[in-house]
Amino acid sequence: MRRPLILSAIVLSLVAGAAAAAAFTAPGAAQWVIGPVIRGKNYSQGMPLQPRPARNGWYFDFPVGSREAGHVHYVTFRSRPIPAASTITLRYRVDARPGTRFVPQESEDAPATVSLYFQRRGDNWSAKGRYEHYRWYAPAATVQEIAPGEHEMRVRLDDPDWISVMGRTAGANPGAIGAALADIDRIGLVFGSASARGHGVFATAPARFTLLGFEVR
Repeated sequence: MRRPLILSAIVLSLVAGAAAAAAFTAPGAAQWVIGPVIRGKNYSQGMPLQPRPARNGWYFDFPVGSREAGHVHYVTFRSRPIPAASTITLRYRVDARPGTRFVPQESEDAPATVSLYFQRRGDNWSAKGRYEHYRWYAPAATVQEIAPGEHEMRVRLDDPDWISVMGRTAGANPGAIGAALADIDRIGLVFGSASARGHGVFATAPARFTLLGFEVR
């Protein structure tokens, strides 16, 4: 009668071990990159290559005034594969004086947004053929407009509404997002608009984005 109990204990231990292996918090500021950098060109114009360290995370200041002054696109770090993970939780703060607008540099009349993102190793950024499913953007319902204050974003990795770079959902091709999670290269945040997630944002007055926490579990 003891054997089933022993087997159950082993199974629970394996499950707990897999969950623990999947869980991690993001590294310090030095491991993050403000980009993306593609074939030597950094698309986050007017930005430093890395955010600045803060007490519990990091921060950057938005470019101010116009798209010519610059814009922030992707802020990511190199991740290990996370096929067994279930949730990403982001906490952040935006500081800006009243009246400051956050502007998507390609759609200046739209609200500026921040959302979660991850990318499979070996992406060539063409979005063609198999590379269509190498970049994944969080479900539309989790996208947040950039606004002053403290905010939290929690996204399940098994949500079928994650979208690939051409807008196809994970639910329509679960094997593709599973392969990306198992061979992940970078993970982090993208700044843009609801229809152009990582296409860049600037502010109309001095404003700061501070990461307070980023956890995968």
